[in-house]
Amino acid sequence: MQPHIAPDGAPSRHSRLARSRRFSVAPMMDWTDRHCRFLHRVLSREALLFTEMVTSPAVIHGDRERLLGFDSAEHPVALQLGGSDPEELAEAARIGADFGYDEINLNVGCPSDRVQSGRFGACLMAEPELVARCVTTMKAGVAVPVTVKCRLGIDEQDIEAPLDRFADLMVGAGVDALYVHARKAWLKGLSPKENRTIPPLDHGRVYRLAARLAPLPVMINGGIETIAQAEGHVRHCSGVMLGRAAYHDPMLLAEVDGALFGSSGPAPTLEAVIAAMADYAEAQRGQGVRLNQISRHMLGLANGRPGARKFRQMLSVEAARRDACPQLLRDALAVLGPAVPAQPSSSSALELTE
Repeated sequence: MQPHIAPDGAPSRHSRLARSRRFSVAPMMDWTDRHCRFLHRVLSREALLFTEMVTSPAVIHGDRERLLGFDSAEHPVALQLGGSDPEELAEAARIGADFGYDEINLNVGCPSDRVQSGRFGACLMAEPELVARCVTTMKAGVAVPVTVKCRLGIDEQDIEAPLDRFADLMVGAGVDALYVHARKAWLKGLSPKENRTIPPLDHGRVYRLAARLAPLPVMINGGIETIAQAEGHVRHCSGVMLGRAAYHDPMLLAEVDGALFGSSGPAPTLEAVIAAMADYAEAQRGQGVRLNQISRHMLGLANGRPGARKFRQMLSVEAARRDACPQLLRDALAVLGPAVPAQPSSSSALELTE
């Protein structure tokens, strides 16, 4: 199977983007690269996909093709930027729009020390006027939507009036949508991993914000692990953003189009997904991409299957060999037995920034 590419007569780019926000996969540092996004697009034709966060100086001065290049099948796809200089962000947004991204998103939610030292991410929630200037300046230079991903607040900050004020300033700046992680971020004393679990979730606060800001699209993120949970949240918000759950168990995404977008078509099978990724890996091989750069994103596909350990070993250890070829993906599929119900996991060895 191949990812969906909208035919002539399909909904416009803008309307498709607005629809796709009903379900999105969160930007995750070191993970949601172009190969990961291609896999996610094979699994869901409808979901909005995000890049890893890229800083505005890197976009302006770095290797743009390496940082920003993507397959046209990934649409709709959003570029997430990190930064706090309005003019730099505006230039980076223009570059991203010229590359063909459907949306430009500003990161105001990442709590890592490295991000704070660069004066971007969650620490900017303490400077809402600056964030508003960034949004206004970015919007002035691009025709695509400009959105913001944020937290409920930071440190000892109250999550009621300060969050409302932050949101009001974003609306005044012309923001096109907000993605809200339903936790505060503690900028000192907690690691990024701890910031995803220790600050208590408050989904209700995001619901209230969404109701207050309607009709502005407000998407909820944080602590959502199943498609059934996502279906519950979209009763109160414009959409849902999944991060780690979608990465650790990517076959979850095969349920998205039917459950959240009303698709009547068959969900992709694991066999079809592996076949599509093997074809993709063959095409990428001709561009110098090694198999393990692609297969590392596929380790969770075998969750719940007998033989999953061998599958993962083949896609990690064997795929790292210089002579590894895409046939290895098909060979790995052959070691799996029939699916059995997966047991939910409360933790994971993978550390992702969501």
